[in-house]
Amino acid sequence: MEGKFDIHILFDHWDRFSAGFLHTIGSSALALVGSFILGTIIAVMRIAPVKPLNWIGTAYVEFIRNIPLLLVVFVFFLGLPTLGVPLDGFTSGTLGLMVYTASFIAEAIRAGIQTVPTGQSEAARATGLTYMQTMLHIILPQAFKIVLPSISNQFINLVKNSSILAVVSGFDLMYYADLINADTFLPLTVYTIVALFYLVLTLPLSMAVHYMEQKFRAADR
Repeated sequence: MEGKFDIHILFDHWDRFSAGFLHTIGSSALALVGSFILGTIIAVMRIAPVKPLNWIGTAYVEFIRNIPLLLVVFVFFLGLPTLGVPLDGFTSGTLGLMVYTASFIAEAIRAGIQTVPTGQSEAARATGLTYMQTMLHIILPQAFKIVLPSISNQFINLVKNSSILAVVSGFDLMYYADLINADTFLPLTVYTIVALFYLVLTLPLSMAVHYMEQKFRAADR
């Protein structure tokens, strides 16, 4: 029956649940690192003293943030193959997650950069540091600490958004959950188990960020 809850589903289909869990971890980890790097680059471009870079960074953020994640993933999964660049579902979904999340991270980091007193940048430049050296060694470390809560929220959203891989056969948790549900007809059990798997990923991430915030506050004091 569809309303029945049967915990044995977890053990009977452990191989598929665990495979989906590992693919979700892999995709989320790759997209997390990639989106942080790309988002930082875009944020620096948006406030760089070079107009063309400003325009490119702004166009990226405004365009990507205002279209659905699914559309971004489809560009990689369905669009690139028409140009002779075939990608599997896992790669397409991960790249889509990275590109999409990077636009939100870029805005968060840009806001953090703008809260750092301009006098610090001017002082760094006066000592002979280049623009990039000033960013890397003076401005960005402070900006990251300021926007850590905002960035962490984006990372948690990224983990949850990784379920988009199911749409392009990315072998993630939701992909295998749909297969298991089709075999068992027990959606309440299957998707509750999947929700618990996602909590296993997101709760430790939230606690780790909270711990880092406390450490930063203690260091500042």
